[in-house]
Amino acid sequence: QRVYVAWSLSGTYAEQVLCNEFQTHPLPDAVTFGQGAAIGVPYGAAYRALFQRAWSQAGESVLVHGASGGVGIAALQLARKAGMRIIGTAGTEAGRELVLAHGAHHVLNHREAGYLNKIQELTCGKGVDVILEMLANVNLDHDLPILASKGRVVIIGSRGLVEIDPRNAMAREASILGMTLYNATAKELASMHAAFVAGLEDGTLRPVVSRELPLAEAASAHHAVMETSTLGKIVLLP
Repeated sequence: QRVYVAWSLSGTYAEQVLCNEFQTHPLPDAVTFGQGAAIGVPYGAAYRALFQRAWSQAGESVLVHGASGGVGIAALQLARKAGMRIIGTAGTEAGRELVLAHGAHHVLNHREAGYLNKIQELTCGKGVDVILEMLANVNLDHDLPILASKGRVVIIGSRGLVEIDPRNAMAREASILGMTLYNATAKELASMHAAFVAGLEDGTLRPVVSRELPLAEAASAHHAVMETSTLGKIVLLP
């Protein structure tokens, strides 16, 4: 049986891995093994942020920062499947095209000065209900003023300290939520992977693999991940 692995007992930078049964999940025939390798952490982080932390609902709006990366693309597809209105950001033309192709209704250039000023227009003055924040130390203080009433920011990533104006959160009764996939319970993991398998089977979830490199070039892959121009996921092949 074809399976994909989410977590393992022995690590996945290897030709063979040791897993518990609950760490393996069915991989539909239409999905490549390379795509299967791009499911676990990206889709897990996006699902946990959207549905287990922000409790996103159909009809709500979501802003996905850095939407052309692995977690961002997963979030776009999951949010679109859930019936949300989606705004994504990306810093390159190729990235913005990818964001639109994978479910965003609108895309913004996050390298453009004042790009977040367009949020009010795109949401008819309401603000966004949910923000998925990949770089909180840069963006968090700018996120709070564009939230809707009782909006939620889920922090998926950060590379340093940040100073915010708490009054922006107070006025909107907004929530700033931390998240890490490692805190997901067995029940939460089972729920998300059931959703992933269903989405892979019906074609609504389509992992994007931009590059496949030999395992011996793992160091090069790590350098590539740090480049902001990287789209989707990079997969190592044993």
